[in-house]
Amino acid sequence: APPPAFVAQTGIEITTLDDLLGRADFVTLHTDLNLTSRHLIDAHRLGAMKRGAVLINTSRGPVVDERALIAALEEGALSGAALDVFEQEPLPADHPLWDQPNVMLSAHMAGDFIGWRAALGQQFVDNFHRWRRGQPLINPVNKEYGYVSSS
Repeated sequence: APPPAFVAQTGIEITTLDDLLGRADFVTLHTDLNLTSRHLIDAHRLGAMKRGAVLINTSRGPVVDERALIAALEEGALSGAALDVFEQEPLPADHPLWDQPNVMLSAHMAGDFIGWRAALGQQFVDNFHRWRRGQPLINPVNKEYGYVSSS
């Protein structure tokens, strides 16, 4: 949790995920995949979402339980979903998400931008120089946090 002084200064509200899900018209996911985020959005959490809300996932596919999502969409609990990532990639041709009229699908490219390869290469070079000088690296992956492969 943020420091109490920061909370008081900014006026932010500390709440639970389930409470937030129940109030949000749009839920957009931006998280890594780790041991605690796999199926973070499951049947329980989809049921906690505000009726008619929209779920957007551009993080990692396994963060959302797709079977539970399809059930919530078919029941009308959610008005739609926009998905850039899936539990299995590429999304199989016979997957039921293709047939959902209220779902937008994209091919895991929400993070794509002109020049990304050059930017990634430059980050590698910068990190190499930082490593040689004993400086902290940019965007390190800390395996102690339980990061796992998305497959």
